[in-house]
Amino acid sequence: MFLVGAVATLATVAPLFLGTHPLPSAFYWLCMLMGLGFLIAAAGLVRSAVAQRRQAEAASGASASPASPASSTTSTPSTPSAR
Repeated sequence: MFLVGAVATLATVAPLFLGTHPLPSAFYWLCMLMGLGFLIAAAGLVRSAVAQRRQAEAASGASASPASPASSTTSTPSTPSAR
């Protein structure tokens, strides 16, 4: 989809530089496919990253030993750093 939009953008811009008549407005609508293809690719990237994070959290949760739950609830007080 991105590639079709990119080609349509090149075909739409080329007559402006060549001094010929501009293409019909349908080509301008095809140019919008480039942005739509980019959005679809970005959504797939975010979806994949979320799935990978869930898988990593599930794997780290399964490898943690359930015999020591008290160690995860205790916290050490933090000391302010001296400058």
